[in-house]
Amino acid sequence: MRRLLIGDRSFDEDSVDLQTFLPRAYEQKLRPHCQCREPWVPMYIARMDGQYLVKRMPLSGRDHDPACPSYEPPYELSGLGPLIGNAIQIDANGRTALNLDFSMTKRGPRAAPSAPTEPSEPAIRNETKKLSLRAMLHYLWEMGELTVWRSSWTGKRGWGRVRTSLMNAASQMTARGEELSDVLFVPEVFHQEDKEGIAARRAAALAGAQASRTGPRKLMITVAEVKEFTAAREGHRITLRHLPFPFMIGEGAWKRLIARYESELELWRSNEEFHLIVIATFGISASGVAAVDEVAMMVVNENWIPFESVQERLLLERLAALRRKSVKGLRFNLSRDQPLVSVTLPEQRPSPVAMFIVPAAASEDYERALAEMIEARPEMTPWVWRVSEGEMPKLPS
Repeated sequence: MRRLLIGDRSFDEDSVDLQTFLPRAYEQKLRPHCQCREPWVPMYIARMDGQYLVKRMPLSGRDHDPACPSYEPPYELSGLGPLIGNAIQIDANGRTALNLDFSMTKRGPRAAPSAPTEPSEPAIRNETKKLSLRAMLHYLWEMGELTVWRSSWTGKRGWGRVRTSLMNAASQMTARGEELSDVLFVPEVFHQEDKEGIAARRAAALAGAQASRTGPRKLMITVAEVKEFTAAREGHRITLRHLPFPFMIGEGAWKRLIARYESELELWRSNEEFHLIVIATFGISASGVAAVDEVAMMVVNENWIPFESVQERLLLERLAALRRKSVKGLRFNLSRDQPLVSVTLPEQRPSPVAMFIVPAAASEDYERALAEMIEARPEMTPWVWRVSEGEMPKLPS
């Protein structure tokens, strides 16, 4: 259990006094501090669904004691490490400024997308100063704590909770001088009894994507779950869950999309329990048609945890049934020929565990980079599954 210092008062995190005090502390912009170790670790108060929560500052998880619920493994083990201080800059108040590698404007209402899918993976791999669209999706997922799982959460994480987590994460970010939450559109869960209210809120949220008469069109970003892809007279329609209209994509862009995300689409189609998440920049024409400009995708399991392979999905399935916290590592701008931690077990004793899955086709360079990564974090116990050697090794006891 965490003990928190707010102003000159100290609270146990499950105390009634803390819940009573948090609204006032939020209004007064008081900074909570976790007392798990000295010096005390700064945190912040977030308001979500009418509740007040004390959350850790972005990327401060490794500053907490390993026994603290707020502890997270070092971000250097994932694709996030190279981006910190470059593409992602965090100030003393936990606000994050993002440097984007994709356009948020478009000239000409009918212009074809200039780069409708992610760049080639070698280009992604070498870029540390800007966030690709895929890396933006991964960062929102990470900061929304959607990479974290405990068995006690089974059945309690649906799209409504995912949406709240994403929007709360975006509220702490800016991009090109704008609040990210002002340009991010995540569809609400549809409820028939609130149909008109949802439609009104959706129209207000999408106002920024409407075509203007003069000058470049402003684009917005959507994060949503794909329901289906269907052929159109020209190009394809992307139908998203909880939305009454499709997003259009041109034929050339569609071909590049299915080539770039062949693995994700193959995994998604293999199991009805999986979800395909899309992030896209988009605009709405004067006639009201929504069209994507650039797009990236990832596949997540039934608990909304991202994964890249059948082996990763199997590992997540095994861990999901255990009474221990697991944290999924994400690739961000890294290519698939570079190693990263698949999952970490931060509460494992006597030391946290970093779990790696080495693909069957791993090169000598991959193995060398993996060895260097493991050597650089001696405080963590490595667990390695080399797919070429057969079945999954025994999980840490």
